[in-house]
Amino acid sequence: MTMQQGTPQTTSLRSRINWLDLGLRIGAVILALLITSLILLVANAQPLKAYWNIVLGAFSSTQKVSAVIASWVPLVLTTSGLLFTFTAGLWNIGMEGQIVVGSVFCVGAFRFLDQTGMDPWMVITIAFIAGAIGGFLWAILPGVMRIYGGVNEIFGGLGLNFVAKALAIWLIFGPWKRPGVASMSGTEWIDPQFRLTYLPGTSLSPVIVIIALVGAIFVALMLKGTHFGLRLKAIGKNDRSAYLMGIPTTRYFLLAFGICGVFAGIAGSVLVTSKQFSLIPDAGFGYGFLGLLVAMLVNYHPILSSIVAFFFAALSVGNIELQYMGLNSYLAGVLQGFLVLFVVMANGVRQRLFKKG
Repeated sequence: MTMQQGTPQTTSLRSRINWLDLGLRIGAVILALLITSLILLVANAQPLKAYWNIVLGAFSSTQKVSAVIASWVPLVLTTSGLLFTFTAGLWNIGMEGQIVVGSVFCVGAFRFLDQTGMDPWMVITIAFIAGAIGGFLWAILPGVMRIYGGVNEIFGGLGLNFVAKALAIWLIFGPWKRPGVASMSGTEWIDPQFRLTYLPGTSLSPVIVIIALVGAIFVALMLKGTHFGLRLKAIGKNDRSAYLMGIPTTRYFLLAFGICGVFAGIAGSVLVTSKQFSLIPDAGFGYGFLGLLVAMLVNYHPILSSIVAFFFAALSVGNIELQYMGLNSYLAGVLQGFLVLFVVMANGVRQRLFKKG
């Protein structure tokens, strides 16, 4: 008699696998905290006090909580987009540049429509669409370079990041420079009527929260409950076998890059309309690279990505409090990096154990 799915034996095996996976992940988090604590001790700082200050810096007031959520929105959008390319087995390292180009297109739309007399919400909508188009076009480039030019998407994406930043700087010091003098602080601010309004007493717009939630739900549904998501997973596991099974891998590669770019462009538009209000040289704010860390940490899980992105956003906002202890505020980045490193190592250990089993 063959063992069917759902038998006590298979259920027990799945349970052991799940517990082992959970144990490895918890162990990775503990190890990351221990290493970071050792660094703090070497710096003559109290680890528990440092961690508590990070918590206070993120959650001790309504304003700080709103800042965490405002930081979470572009991060969860970036991570959500990256899940498409990671699922397809692609490394979209150019996400930072795609956010920058999305910001360029968004600001360009505001500049073009500023004096048209159109309804402000119509202008904002068009600007968001323009940002999504910009991110889409910039994301397609590494895909085209890989498929038709044989250029690894990692190198193509990294190169395009530098080109995107150069483009932003050229616009800031050239065609879009401030009247009289160009400045590294960016272009002129967009008209106040085009800025998303904040909740009273906060720096958070409810519009961007809705955008983030819709985006996260869309990704979860697409990757977990559609044929498109299943085909992306098949391509990510083995693109050659997927091609032989009749899946148009080239089209899906480009779709994965394009959808990821749309999310990046929307993230850039969110930053323009709710935070920076102009085009600045570092328009991506590092969200592209931080999104890569989140995606790797959750092993490309759509639902977990939103939760972990919130944790990373809290670390990024709360680390400012470390300066009052005489510590560099980049310490949170060290913790984030160790978390990803040890979780990735734990995944490797898990795969080896299962192969041996």
